[in-house]
Amino acid sequence: MPTPPATAATPTRGLHVLDTALDQSHVVKAEIEAVAEDLGSANDLARAQIAAGATTLPAAEALQDGLAVEQRVQDVADDLQQVTDNLAHGLDEVKAVEQAMTRSRAALAESEAALAASRDAERMASRLAMHDQKTGLPNRTLFDDRLAQAIAGAERHGWGLAVMFLDLDRFKLINDTHGHAAGDTVLTVVAERLMRHARDEDTVCRNGGDEFLYLLINPSGRDTIARIASVVREAIEAPIGLGALQFAIRPSIGIALYPEHGTNGQTLVAHADAAMYRAKQLRSPCEFFEPEIAAGGASQRQTN
Repeated sequence: MPTPPATAATPTRGLHVLDTALDQSHVVKAEIEAVAEDLGSANDLARAQIAAGATTLPAAEALQDGLAVEQRVQDVADDLQQVTDNLAHGLDEVKAVEQAMTRSRAALAESEAALAASRDAERMASRLAMHDQKTGLPNRTLFDDRLAQAIAGAERHGWGLAVMFLDLDRFKLINDTHGHAAGDTVLTVVAERLMRHARDEDTVCRNGGDEFLYLLINPSGRDTIARIASVVREAIEAPIGLGALQFAIRPSIGIALYPEHGTNGQTLVAHADAAMYRAKQLRSPCEFFEPEIAAGGASQRQTN
């Protein structure tokens, strides 16, 4: 029985070699049993002849039978060696397959880890692109996107929307007097307080500098909006401690309503900005946009 040629180790190849070797072992077992049976028959015949009175067996016949049995025993031994070799070959292939699978599993684990790291990096990059790095709040890009989605939803469902524009009065004085680190702390605390009072469906963003935007989804009327603005204002005005220093921050708040004051994001933010400057001028808690203040806003910006 010739040994199969060596090929690349595969799971089916290794198992096939083992199956073939096992089949061969059954054949060899049958051959061994046949030889044993023939030897037993020869011995029985010899004993019978001796019992019948024969003193010797015919020499030629005995020699011929012995040579035949010897040849069969040699053939069986050769077959048994072939089976042993095939089994060893099959086991080697199975081991090679197991090693290859181990390497493949390790490579797969490395690939999965690399993919997870890539996804984490992608999520981080996306977050950095859409969030303010100083406060962790959504930035203006993300706010505009959510505002556009909110307007689309409001058009479909008949909701109202409110955009609040908040500016921290005299914030520049904190930066100039106590340094930018103190100013950054104030911004971070204000951001945390805004987020604490925002509903899940609302969006708070840092617009830049000391300005924040607050989008209210489907608020129930001006009174509710004014109440929310009052709560936000009180939260921001609570003293902010920084070492031995205590900062008292006062926000100016302007509010524009959808669809009353605009039907697109740019107009709503601009009108909320104009209303905020009216509140700053009047030193009032908050101001809703009115048509007569449309000429204000960005053109009337003052240094804090």
